[in-house]
Amino acid sequence: MAVTTAPQQPTAVRRRKKQGTTGELPKKIGASAIMWLLAAVYGFPVLWFLLSSLKPAGELFSYPLTFFPKNPTIKGFTQAWTSFDVAKYFVNTLIVSVSATVLTIVASAACGYALAKYKNWWVKAFALCILATTMLPGEVILAPLFLVVRDLGMYNSLSAVVVPAVITATGTFMFRQFFLTVPNDLLEAARIDGASELATLFRIMLPLSRPIMLTLAIFSFQWRWNDYIWPLIVLNDPSKYTLQIGVATIVGAENVNWSVLLGASVLSMIPLVALYLVFQKYVMNADISAGLKD
Repeated sequence: MAVTTAPQQPTAVRRRKKQGTTGELPKKIGASAIMWLLAAVYGFPVLWFLLSSLKPAGELFSYPLTFFPKNPTIKGFTQAWTSFDVAKYFVNTLIVSVSATVLTIVASAACGYALAKYKNWWVKAFALCILATTMLPGEVILAPLFLVVRDLGMYNSLSAVVVPAVITATGTFMFRQFFLTVPNDLLEAARIDGASELATLFRIMLPLSRPIMLTLAIFSFQWRWNDYIWPLIVLNDPSKYTLQIGVATIVGAENVNWSVLLGASVLSMIPLVALYLVFQKYVMNADISAGLKD
């Protein structure tokens, strides 16, 4: 009985593969070292900031400076939450950010769907006008936007912060570019089954665009949470201040309570960090092409 053996690779081929594997190892080590170095460079100030929020006011400017707090305390956090009414600012900002994010996703998806699937010349012209607004600095439209808000009777209310933030050219463009990749046959099948345009949008297009929707949700929430200039212009009542304005009020004209300021700043970062940690896996692992194969 004949015994067959698997053909062996020539010695030269095995040598080249071994050299290629050996040559890639220094590149991987170098790339990892650079990434760890960048992480340390960017992470060191953040870690110093977090540890400084646990220091008493007298220890912040003691000489020599210390990296770790000698007497850790959360007094700055508690004073910021109670004495400076950060809790109220926190709730106001949460209301503004969540409502603006939800409305932005719905409006951007509807507008992007119309611009992507309706074939009229004026739709294309309207899309160009929307994209043109991205070239304008936000400060240019502050004055006319304020006049519109004032004439509509929304001045000094949270709606004055939410409503102008609903329509964004970035969100509309993101949804439009995604909906252009969706086959028209899928929409025609839904229309043949009797689905209306709204049903097609909410039951077919939005589920397919979940990665875009989650990405825009993260961006929109971050924009509204960190917004400072526009709420400062349209809000006059301290009880309606957002968190960024409230943190700025801690800075006095002659004296600054740095422990309270650092504590309030750390508290303002917690929702953004939590939002990123919760939704990043959905954005990174989502199959953008799901349901798009013919």
